[in-house]
Amino acid sequence: MLNKILVQEKINKIENYTKEIEPLLKFSVDEIMADILKLRTLERNFQLIVDTILDINTHIIAAENLKAPDNLQETLSILGEAGILPFEFVEKFAPAVGLRNKIVHDYEKIDQKKVITDLKNEMEQFAQYIVCIDEFINKK
Repeated sequence: MLNKILVQEKINKIENYTKEIEPLLKFSVDEIMADILKLRTLERNFQLIVDTILDINTHIIAAENLKAPDNLQETLSILGEAGILPFEFVEKFAPAVGLRNKIVHDYEKIDQKKVITDLKNEMEQFAQYIVCIDEFINKK
């Protein structure tokens, strides 16, 4: 059964994480790159946001008895197939999961300037995700 309270608590976390980094995104890419504290704060909060999104996805998949994902990135596709997330959103957001894995596991050299630029340009994706999930849980 879908735990709406759990989902709402996780949505609140996403909102808090994004609020924490919004002031940092006002700095230029070079200013962020020059300040390791700003850079690591952005990276960590990005990781926490994506982790929380994946937690919500996994909970919804289990609660709705949807097909089990083969990997965390697939949780987005499954919610897209179920009509919970728009396909356009899924296609645009899915690479964030791969980036999160690269940051967390240090798989390969990351273009930190690109990460910062992408984060600056794509913050609205987190808000869009929240709207979609809110709409879904309010229908339940």
